[in-house]
Amino acid sequence: MKTVNYLSQYALCGFIVLLLTLSTLAASSCSSDDGNTTKPIIKLNAPAEGAILLIGDEHGIHLDMDLESVEALASYKVNIHPNFDGHGHTRQEESNTVDFDFTKVWNDIAGQKNAHVHHHLIVIPENATPGNYHLMIYCTDASANESYITRNIVLSHDGESGKH
Repeated sequence: MKTVNYLSQYALCGFIVLLLTLSTLAASSCSSDDGNTTKPIIKLNAPAEGAILLIGDEHGIHLDMDLESVEALASYKVNIHPNFDGHGHTRQEESNTVDFDFTKVWNDIAGQKNAHVHHHLIVIPENATPGNYHLMIYCTDASANESYITRNIVLSHDGESGKH
């Protein structure tokens, strides 16, 4: 009789440990599903795809966009980098120029669910190399979800595309 009693006690302890383990796993898997995984929405109004932007224009690039998040926005980043090698080989060789490369993060939209961004804060310097560039806009929300949008743009001294 004693042997049966010990076996049933061990079985009961094992069953309790199994239930605790399963309930812990279930609770932890549920909590990860509760977080926001929806990426922010970017509607880039300007510049348009293929826009020709003037080098040295003191008024700066016309940046106009609407940002939206399910929760709250955190920041947006603008990156402009050369696209000479890839998709068209339209680089114009000029002496005394440098490839324009720009990256800046703004967090003035933090905490808002919707934000309209309109500014002319990015100025293309006079010594920028004309040609094809990528303009990339990244938007991050308070849950660290990120989305981005890319535009092909052309930097020019005279408003011409420079394409062959």
